[in-house]
Amino acid sequence: MDINEIFKKYTVNYKKLEEFGFIKENDNYTYSSVFFDNNFKCIITIDKNGNIKDKVIDLDTNELYLNIRIKNGNAFINKVQEKYKEILYKIRENCFIEKYFVYDTSNKLCKFIYSKYKDKPEFLWKNSSHGVFRNKRNKKWYAIIMNIDGKYINREGNIEIINVKIDDAKLSDLLKIKGIYKAYHMNKKKWISILLDESIDIDMIYKLITDSYDLINKLK
Repeated sequence: MDINEIFKKYTVNYKKLEEFGFIKENDNYTYSSVFFDNNFKCIITIDKNGNIKDKVIDLDTNELYLNIRIKNGNAFINKVQEKYKEILYKIRENCFIEKYFVYDTSNKLCKFIYSKYKDKPEFLWKNSSHGVFRNKRNKKWYAIIMNIDGKYINREGNIEIINVKIDDAKLSDLLKIKGIYKAYHMNKKKWISILLDESIDIDMIYKLITDSYDLINKLK
């Protein structure tokens, strides 16, 4: 069980931590709780950057309970993990704010789009992390933020990109910019994919989104 997977699309609300029971010491907030008939104790620490660390202690032996991390354990291990997850989900519900996407840049773009066009991402596919932005008048897409396997644009690991429509005449010049690629899963002559790992100045991405919206808004 990976605690970071549970919180990966959430950002901490520090004002709520102490209300929930976290204790602040220097720049860290720590919460502890016994569970599973008082047989186990969890200790969860959140630092000023939102990084989360945790450990579970077996109170019978007073040692770390390493089985909390394993997958496909036996029935007993599964029950302990489920009880621990209940604590983590309760913390998430009370002390965290859900984000649309993993990358900070992706969420900044969502705020920009909403402030400019009052559009929120639409998640059209079940269990998908692909958020579509569409023109209210003609219902056509002008941007889509996607969490994808980096291999599709010759990168490693999971990444987030935004696809935007472009003027065909600008394609060649745009593809010379580091972090801009031929569009993933869309027309490669009319759309581009922009890597959202902060390698490209966000003001440039704002401009490309605006251009995309304007191109789409001309359509019937």
